Parts: sequence; C-alpha cells; structure tokens
Amino acid sequence: MAGAAQVPTSFGRELRVCLRCSLMKTYDQFKENGCENCLFFNMDKDHDRVLECTTPNFAGVISCMDPTSSWASRWLRISKFVPGCYALTVTGELSEEMQAICDDNNIRYVPRS
Repeated sequence: MAGAAQVPTSFGRELRVCLRCSLMKTYDQFKENGCENCLFFNMDKDHDRVLECTTPNFAGVISCMDPTSSWASRWLRISKFVPGCYALTVTGELSEEMQAICDDNNIRYVPRS
C-alpha cells in the first residue's frame, strides 16, 4: 500500500470515487496511478476498470491525514486506508466481476452507500 493518496487536482465534474474504498480523485489520476487502496484492481493498467470501479455519484468529502487515529475515519470505515480525500457517501456497487477480484485477493467488499 502506498504512503498517501494523491490529492484531487480539481474539484469539478471530473471527480470520481472508488466504489470499494471511497477514495476521491479525478478520472485522469485514477487512469494514471490507480487507487492507492485497491492496487489489485489495476486501474492504471486497464482504463476500462476506472469506469467499472469508480463512480461520479457521491456526496460530501473528508480529508484524512492520519486515518488510524481519527474517530471520523473509523466511523466511515476508512481507518485502514491511506491518507487522502474520501467521499462521505457513495452511490453504486461494484460489478460481480470486480467483487470476485476482491474475493480472490481476500478483501472483504462492503458497499459504501
């Protein structure tokens, strides 16, 4: 796992959120570097995965510098993720294929809505 996630370079319509971990970045950032929490999705190697594993449908944002000691990050279930910007709520779920990839990597998937 990386040390910290990239901070979104823009807060406009190009923002997307990972459906597994709620990490928020621009489409281009996911396409170039993938998701720092969900490296097994290989979004940086398969650009169609960015659209499969992320959504533009979310509400709110929290920036967490030290998720391990934040009560808010524990409440949002992001305390084991890298520092970064996260959505408060996410609309949508991973496809069955992506859920199977989580299972193959011994990662428990819980929809974030």
